[in-house]
Amino acid sequence: MTTLPAALSRERTRRRSYSAASVIGTVCVSLLLLLYFLAVAYPLFWMVISSFKETNDIYSRTWSLPAQWMFSNYTAAWKQGLSDYFMNSVIVTGMTVVFNVLFSAFSAYGLSRFSFRGKHLILALLSAGLMFSPQVSLIPLYKLVQAIGIYDTHWTLILPYVAFKTSLIVLLIRSFFVALPKEYEESAYLEGCTSLGILFRIFLPLSMPIILTAALQTAYYAWNEFMFAIIFVDSDAVKTITAGLMAFRDALSTDWGVLMAGLTLSALPLVTMFVAMQKVFIRGLGDGGVKG
Repeated sequence: MTTLPAALSRERTRRRSYSAASVIGTVCVSLLLLLYFLAVAYPLFWMVISSFKETNDIYSRTWSLPAQWMFSNYTAAWKQGLSDYFMNSVIVTGMTVVFNVLFSAFSAYGLSRFSFRGKHLILALLSAGLMFSPQVSLIPLYKLVQAIGIYDTHWTLILPYVAFKTSLIVLLIRSFFVALPKEYEESAYLEGCTSLGILFRIFLPLSMPIILTAALQTAYYAWNEFMFAIIFVDSDAVKTITAGLMAFRDALSTDWGVLMAGLTLSALPLVTMFVAMQKVFIRGLGDGGVKG
């Protein structure tokens, strides 16, 4: 028969073993996360530091701080056309976000609250759209934008961006709408509210985390997209910042300090948005990714 002191001793030994294993696990996970953070953050840190150097300083003192802090690189990059590219990116990204979120919210509301013939087929096509790569549609899209007369305009970027992000955003918002209690909708109908009023007065205000997450994902894609931006646009007056920065490179000589300043300015808006909205973004992904 086991005595009480012996049982207490075994329990203390088990707790010490569990505590030691927990500490080792925490340390290992922390080290892995630290290495991952350094792998992601160091290139950004190097880019920012290099944006304050002269070209010769970047080559000769690659891993050190600038010998002289060249704040003029930023003004030079802005005056060399970055301001126009920046505004074009703001216009294209802003309109893509507005159209995509609005269209996706309408679609998600219909697919989550109404029953109609072909609904499951539409959901299947939306799911298949997630697998559709933009590269395979490049040639047909090139001919299409020329045929409808929007080549070399902002619309030649906005419409494809909206099309390629719609599948993901509709499914994301729909999964959140499905989880909302039907009692809200039924009470609103009894009060005389229309379906459109329910969408704008009840569903959208309750769905702000998923709406902001959808907006952030769309903005990230539209701001950084490169392939369509260099193929569908020729004139500097319409180029976005990702395509415009290519003009900063010269075949014979490149001012790498100015180029790094331009890259830093191009990354600044999205980094600021992610830092400011990270809690809403994580909550939106969690709410929209596990339901439906």
